[in-house]
Amino acid sequence: MMPTLPLSGSTTNDESELMFTKILVANRGEIAVRVMRTARAMGIRTVAVYTEPDADSLHARLADEAIGLGSDAARDDYLDIAAVVSAALRSGSEAVHPGYGFLAENAEFAQAVEDAGLVFVGPSPEAIRAMGEKVAARAAAVAAGVPLAPGSTKAVPDAATVARFGADHGYPLLIKAAYGGGGRGMRQVPDEASVAEAFAAAVREATGAFGNGSVYVERYLPDARHVEVQILGDVHGAIVALGDRDCSVQRRHQKLIEEAPAPGLSDTTRAAMADAAVRLARHVGYTGAGTVEFLLDGENFYFLEMNTRIQVEHPVTELVTGIDIVAEQLRVAAGEPLSAQASSATTTGVAIEARINAEAFEGGVFRPSPGLIDLLVAPQSDDLRWDAGYQSGDRVLPNYDSLVGKLIAWAPDRQRAIDGLVAGLARLRIDGVPSTASAIVQIVQTADFQEAKINTNWLENSVVLADVGNDARRSEVDVLGRYYRIPFFAEGLPSSTVTAAPAERVEPSDARARTTRRRSRTGVLDGVVTAPMQGTIISVNVAAGQQVSAGEQLFVLEAMKMENPIAAPHDGTIADVPVALGDAVAAGTSLATYVKES
Repeated sequence: MMPTLPLSGSTTNDESELMFTKILVANRGEIAVRVMRTARAMGIRTVAVYTEPDADSLHARLADEAIGLGSDAARDDYLDIAAVVSAALRSGSEAVHPGYGFLAENAEFAQAVEDAGLVFVGPSPEAIRAMGEKVAARAAAVAAGVPLAPGSTKAVPDAATVARFGADHGYPLLIKAAYGGGGRGMRQVPDEASVAEAFAAAVREATGAFGNGSVYVERYLPDARHVEVQILGDVHGAIVALGDRDCSVQRRHQKLIEEAPAPGLSDTTRAAMADAAVRLARHVGYTGAGTVEFLLDGENFYFLEMNTRIQVEHPVTELVTGIDIVAEQLRVAAGEPLSAQASSATTTGVAIEARINAEAFEGGVFRPSPGLIDLLVAPQSDDLRWDAGYQSGDRVLPNYDSLVGKLIAWAPDRQRAIDGLVAGLARLRIDGVPSTASAIVQIVQTADFQEAKINTNWLENSVVLADVGNDARRSEVDVLGRYYRIPFFAEGLPSSTVTAAPAERVEPSDARARTTRRRSRTGVLDGVVTAPMQGTIISVNVAAGQQVSAGEQLFVLEAMKMENPIAAPHDGTIADVPVALGDAVAAGTSLATYVKES
């Protein structure tokens, strides 16, 4: 059985008097619900903020009080510092928890909260500035004696500067947003010919996601793993590492599966990474929860960035330590020391987390697919945890990211944790929108994943995923002594592709096959290229009369905080382009008509 999370910890009477009575959660979705759950267990009332389309969302329903922020544009509302601080003051909140994303790593927001006489549940504005701007963070890492890969010492102003860096250090490179994370504003540069386009795309996406288009460049390590260390610090000078996590399974530089502890690390490397993380946190006077991210290349590790907030993947650390990280955040923000358990943290077993996003997998690409969730039934048990921002009847909005929830499995060892996750995903039912669940089952059952032979490029370059919606045949498999009905996949797939994905648990005697609805391939009709989802046109690379080749990028559609390239389906000549840069389009909107070459 996984460690039990102590939601309030043990405090003296004097310490408990410092705790808040009401906090505002400046976020939405899964993390807002997660913070509210711990706050309620600690006897703290919560206040939600919401935009108009979010008015009936789960986080607004669960809070003790909910305050509207205005219209439906995220950058005008959840990112409106004055509006959020005003809501906190009007509600009588004593503190503001930023969650992750939006304003969580915004030093101006943290300062505005403090200037209003409220407590920011996170590090100081100075620490956020030091580590939130990625170039400054690299300088801090050097000062703290933390190793890092070659990279620019300041923001790069233009594509020519990137090209000069490539000439000096070699390719491939990564262009990355200086203010942000989550894979947004990041572009890989394989060679000099790709610099201009990658630079423009990174700046454009960074500006849209974080309100600042500054980017920097670093040498790209294509075979490296992404391993990070969870740290906690309090105002009394204590800083501890709660172990590490592997987050190497990614698509579009965004994490899909995380686990703790990171598999396959030597004791020496694991200890050195923890020491480096604590050393960096101490150097900047860090308080609260934070994560120091590294690239691991063999036994060598290099500083990547520090996230000055709670991470999406924090549950895997909670399940192997028994420590409620949100409770520790609140405790530290109230001036209390870290709990005794956090101060002497040890890990037990293995936890693996699957991010369940509303995304359709087609043609080798995960595409955000907003819509109404008709039914959501998730497993919960001693060894399975479900964290979500949605329930049956809720709508996944195109305005925000596509994360529906996270399923986390714990077991005494890694193989049983993998098996437990597969069994849990088999019991997870989401009707109305496609999800990443079936893809994750395939991923964790590959030989490479089972043997921890993975890196940040592994998923996109080495794994062929089958489209489970196109095959109604099913068989049964035995996972930990229980039987599940599982779809077959297409014949002839490479050996790295597994032949199982989740459906429903059945008894061995029940072998009836259920039909599955085939999903149409949105995006291409005869003679028409259509928008596969609602979004905004942020790049138009084609004009009427232009000849195009199959696979050539025609448009980039931004939807749910992801850039989605739309390619030419066939060789041909473009007849008409009825959309323009900046247009907001609905799913199915005609983007271009073409004459197909015979």
